[in-house]
Amino acid sequence: MPAGPSRPPRLTRRATLAAPLFGAALVASCGAAARARAPDDTAAAPRAAAAPPTLVVLVTVDQLRPDYLTRFGPQLTGGLGRLARGGAAFARAYQDHAITETAPGHASTLSGRFPRSTGIVTNAAGVSDETMALIGGGGPGASPLRFLGTTLVDWLAAKDRRSRALSVSMKDRGAILPVGRAKQSVFWYAAENGRFTTSRYYADTLPTWVTRFDDRGLPRAAAGRVWTPLLPDSAYAEPDSVPTEGGGVGFLFPHALPADSAAAANVIRATPWMDELTLAFALEGVRAMRLGAGPTTDVLAVSLSATDVIGHRYGPDSREVHDQVVRLDRYLGAFLDSLFAIRDSTRVVIALTADHGVSSFPELTRARSGGIAEWVDLSPAVAQTQRWLDSRGAGGPAVGLDGGALVVSTAALARARVTIDSVADVFAAAAKPVRGVLRVDRLSALARADTVRDVIARRWLHMLPDGVPVAAVVTLTEGSVWGAPGGSAMHGSPHDADAHVPLILYGPPFAPGRRDELARVVDLAPTLAHVLGVRPLEKIDGRVLEGALK
Repeated sequence: MPAGPSRPPRLTRRATLAAPLFGAALVASCGAAARARAPDDTAAAPRAAAAPPTLVVLVTVDQLRPDYLTRFGPQLTGGLGRLARGGAAFARAYQDHAITETAPGHASTLSGRFPRSTGIVTNAAGVSDETMALIGGGGPGASPLRFLGTTLVDWLAAKDRRSRALSVSMKDRGAILPVGRAKQSVFWYAAENGRFTTSRYYADTLPTWVTRFDDRGLPRAAAGRVWTPLLPDSAYAEPDSVPTEGGGVGFLFPHALPADSAAAANVIRATPWMDELTLAFALEGVRAMRLGAGPTTDVLAVSLSATDVIGHRYGPDSREVHDQVVRLDRYLGAFLDSLFAIRDSTRVVIALTADHGVSSFPELTRARSGGIAEWVDLSPAVAQTQRWLDSRGAGGPAVGLDGGALVVSTAALARARVTIDSVADVFAAAAKPVRGVLRVDRLSALARADTVRDVIARRWLHMLPDGVPVAAVVTLTEGSVWGAPGGSAMHGSPHDADAHVPLILYGPPFAPGRRDELARVVDLAPTLAHVLGVRPLEKIDGRVLEGALK
């Protein structure tokens, strides 16, 4: 996309847009105490359902690394533990693309397609849309208008127009992108006013049940609440004294929410209680919409974001992340108990995955492994490339680095009378010597790579749509991240620390047990479609995970 007059180009297809706090709420939201538990993992596993599923539940935990489920496994006695022990769990599952960020990862969950096909390639080129304001304000406008193609929600609706979907998250992109462009019930958390809402893309007014839930003021009521570890100190192997965490500020337990209610409604996003609140809201929606009551198949997509916010601040090796995962396990267990109290568990299928993983702070990685793990800033290399183009008459901002991809203004190329590969060569000469850079690849050369052996090349090819003017892509060394010392723990690379995610399928159609075969998140949608008896409406990248089926 040609650069604008005052900003470098961004990585986007020729876009048409401008760039126990709530424990009682989980039970109250379903209108009754969760008396009817799901069958235990052994008893539930088993027979094929007599009737097709009436509800598909997708749980995407933002930044959930699969090793959390094993590291903390004995302590996971709630929902995460139930799904891991009672479902078909793929140990080698990946978001098999290069820029492992929230928007691309969520767009792949129910579409069965890589970012090159969905058009969602970075967070920056995700769902922001100033023309689609939020109902009641509280945050920037958002819509799925950059998303290309269809999702499982559309495939179900093509079979039966009565099929419905509810998608909820703290983040707009976490709520919007799993269901694509479908105008279903899609809600996210507006931190500026502490309410769940949606944008004008979906509706002009909020449903009564959403307003009723928001009017309870649960986030504001959390003012002054203190987050302390759920378990005894002896249950945590991680030290609570690592100043690398949190930029060296507030890295020790306890963590208190502000006494001011408005501030608390914002800061709650960085605590486990955000996930509890999101699950309570989702359960209220299931009840109010009679989602999954039949006779058709409905979809509930829940994206839980607190692990991501906490993981960025404190890192994957922190006591805070450990406690967050244990608490999430309990919240998800209460949610499933409440869900199965109002819906027949033999007619519910559940998928659990993540949009990406995360890498640790480079300082900690370096101390542990002795390898090259750095904070990397390539803005000098970008500036040098810009100066080279300026000297040839490019006339204005011509290059920008977005998610490791060097994007070039095609108009500037024409004015400078240079090729995109020559720009890649100038940039590579400046970027390769920087400590922490593993490789700089011309985009034109990646197409000739051995994508079976060269995982990094394959993931870059899965990332970038045709027509995006990318000259080169940068891959950092494992353990190196973008930014400067004192920053957040990060994800976004093609390496397994960021790409390796859980993938669990749970319910009557699936055979419980660990699976060691390779799986990708794009395989999730075609597998669900197979058990639901629907067909994708277009060519997809995923395949049916036959090994998960009974």
